[in-house]
Amino acid sequence: MRGRIIGLVPTMGNIHAGHLALLERCRQECDFAVATIFVNPLQFGPAEDFADYPRTLEQDRELLAANGCDLLLHPSVAEVYGDNPECSTQVRVPGLSGRLCGASRPGHFDGVATVVTRLLNYAGADVAYFGLKDYQQFLIIRKLATDLGMATRIAGVETVREPDGLALSSRNGYLSHTERAAAPALHRVLREMARRIETGARDFESIAAAGRRELAAAGFRIDYLEIRNADSLDPATAEQSNLIILAAAHLGRTRLIDNLRIDAGGA
Repeated sequence: MRGRIIGLVPTMGNIHAGHLALLERCRQECDFAVATIFVNPLQFGPAEDFADYPRTLEQDRELLAANGCDLLLHPSVAEVYGDNPECSTQVRVPGLSGRLCGASRPGHFDGVATVVTRLLNYAGADVAYFGLKDYQQFLIIRKLATDLGMATRIAGVETVREPDGLALSSRNGYLSHTERAAAPALHRVLREMARRIETGARDFESIAAAGRRELAAAGFRIDYLEIRNADSLDPATAEQSNLIILAAAHLGRTRLIDNLRIDAGGA
């Protein structure tokens, strides 16, 4: 591959339009597009859905090939971690990993950091593409690559949504008909919060509290809904302009996440 730019699209499979947007960006910027499918046991908690996570390998192969993937890597757990994943070397990114999703899913981001480190090393890619729906994950992986001196550039790709605003996710398939009808309220609440901030409101806790009430009224069980600095994920302060609203909330058995970045400089 000397002289050719290699791009990597890591996935857990069950390929949808969000993944294909990563692949499209990869194909635009790189000469050779590699995708991975690996359902990583280390990023699932004991009560989470590792066993039930949707696995659609043959359909995924067809979709990836039809959309320009040059090479698909689909390693087994033993190929990635050996016979005992829990005893293999693990990677942790302190600070960023312990808040928001990391607080409610202990160890999750350690599992993400560990598998991404291995996949980046295996692929030897020049660029790796990650969706910005998982914004905290993106920041963690970018810091990981910087701190470990990796040559791979970490690129973020904007969230792909359904026409009603729901962010695409493999777990959306868990939603019942009634839950699916309620799910777009998550993005609507984020948009309303962003509108208030962009028009000058600066009482961030009051704005977030109102958003939590709206989500609860729509049937969500809220994990978190926060306004943070988009670079550090520290709590936002009134003088900052580069902000992000981040949310995680449950509808039935389905945990949905979303975020909305805001440039509040003109407010």
